Amino acid sequence: MQTSKSYMEAANAAVPRISAAEAIVRHANATAVFVDVRDSAAIAATGTIKGAQRIPRGMLEFMADPASTAHNKALTNDAEVYLVCAAGGQAALAGKTMFDMGYTNVTNIGGIGDWAKAGGPIEEA
Repeated sequence: MQTSKSYMEAANAAVPRISAAEAIVRHANATAVFVDVRDSAAIAATGTIKGAQRIPRGMLEFMADPASTAHNKALTNDAEVYLVCAAGGQAALAGKTMFDMGYTNVTNIGGIGDWAKAGGPIEEA
């Protein structure tokens, strides 16, 4: 039987995680796709990474699937994808899902607070 702990262990083992400082450097890459997987209320409270796609964790499978009518065209299987959430857990789970869906270059950058503290650009909701 799977537990929340086992899901998190599998996600953290599968999805590489980098520091906010390293993610800020990669943010300058125009081809990188940054995705905030928090819900709209959380994004409204803190803002999000400048230019980030806003894809709630509960919609990820639909928005990441090219066959879905809800597909987000910024997400391609070979895209360089960086995921952020509140603390890194949802981003890890989202990244594992994306790997399972055939994405090959997905990275967890942790929480939005770390991003902001490191001086990353933020935009209001």
